[in-house]
Amino acid sequence: MNTLRIFNHHVHVKFVLLGLLHFLLLIGSVFAAVNIRYITADAPVIADYPMMTLKAMAYAVILVLCLSAMGVYRPHRENNYLALFVRVLVAIAFGAVFAIVVYYILPGLYLGRGVFALALLLSLVGIAIVQFVFDATVGQKSSPWRVLFYGAGNNAAELLAFLRRRSDQSLFKLVGCVVIEGEPVMVSDALRCHVDTTLSEYARQHDVDEVVVAMDDRRHNFPSDALIECRVSGINVVDMLTFYERQTGKVKTELLQPSWIIFSRGFRQGAVDHVLKRLLDLVASLVLFVVLWPFMVVAAVAIKIEDGLTAPVLFRQTRVGLNGREFPIYKFRSMRVDAEAMSGPQWAAQDDPRITRVGHTIRKLRIDELPQLWNVFFGHMSLVGPRPERPEFVQHLVTILPYYRVRECVKPGVTGWAQLGYPYGASDEDANGKLQLDLYYVKNRSLFLDLLILINTIEVVLFRKGSR
Repeated sequence: MNTLRIFNHHVHVKFVLLGLLHFLLLIGSVFAAVNIRYITADAPVIADYPMMTLKAMAYAVILVLCLSAMGVYRPHRENNYLALFVRVLVAIAFGAVFAIVVYYILPGLYLGRGVFALALLLSLVGIAIVQFVFDATVGQKSSPWRVLFYGAGNNAAELLAFLRRRSDQSLFKLVGCVVIEGEPVMVSDALRCHVDTTLSEYARQHDVDEVVVAMDDRRHNFPSDALIECRVSGINVVDMLTFYERQTGKVKTELLQPSWIIFSRGFRQGAVDHVLKRLLDLVASLVLFVVLWPFMVVAAVAIKIEDGLTAPVLFRQTRVGLNGREFPIYKFRSMRVDAEAMSGPQWAAQDDPRITRVGHTIRKLRIDELPQLWNVFFGHMSLVGPRPERPEFVQHLVTILPYYRVRECVKPGVTGWAQLGYPYGASDEDANGKLQLDLYYVKNRSLFLDLLILINTIEVVLFRKGSR
């Protein structure tokens, strides 16, 4: 299969392999740096190999985390090599800073200035070469995972429409769509497949790895025997919702049926998971507050300078949280004091005239969100979860989006899966797009996914994605 399921979250195999290659390369960079640094030494340059291996592994873990934070292992990242190289360069720079902090806390892991500098240089060159070779061979543009849609009617056409972007189809190869007798044919001629033998035999002849059931009507003429034969022959069989979720990290609401939520794997979490998540929220919110309080002070002073000493610094607003309960959320004020005096509640628009000059900056850098750390500490919110909406918007969205309330079964978050995969939402269509990502998070949430989201949020902040 082209994905691994790690704590409910689908991770694409090719990027797991890429991460492993980077990890081994980074370890090798440290050993190479030691030998280059002491190339003229008469005695052996490494006296304690186990300790040096531990130092090299710590260095590799730090750099791989920073590469992940820059989106290097995300399936829908840019194919442009220059843009990717910039991300790698930024990751190495942040990795250097992160490593220095770690060495200060754990001096036993310190590599030495010369070795550390050489290791960073070798890492940059090595990763750039590996990345180029990876993209040219395995890459985003080719995939060995061959998929056959069983059905060529409305469902198949809709699924193809939802996966119309090149990046959506970069992780699988569509062999075609099987035409079923009695169903309308809605896909292009080039994608139509007429099976004149058994389905499993056809799949073997065309090296199919997976059959996606995309029939318009599964109540009649459902090919149970044919699909069982495929399954026992080693060919994977999935329904179209599961396929879409796995490939995109979204739950497609237009295809969703209530039975899928009721019977599907996920949408549950044990007591231990809740305790661990709460501990993560408490510890991380305190650490982030200690680290980021200087930025909060600068933001508060800037707001006072722009709007006067009597102007409020914080903005309090009612939002909807866990199980539909309302709570006050706190943010640094980024709009005029009378921003909604005439218009009433409304989404922020692109180049919104209500936003102040200081507000424009702190929104781009997400500094306006920092007071929400208190919401996290007191339990109204979590660090990771669906973004909380205003009651006025929720009342409207639940009438047009049938599964909108499902996202309220978890605490809202400062950041979330939707913030990584969707720009700022300012319309009903945007709300539906973010809901698809929120449903994926609610269904597959775990401590692993939370940590993955927190790491990748760094990329969102640095590259100013989805802010207004």
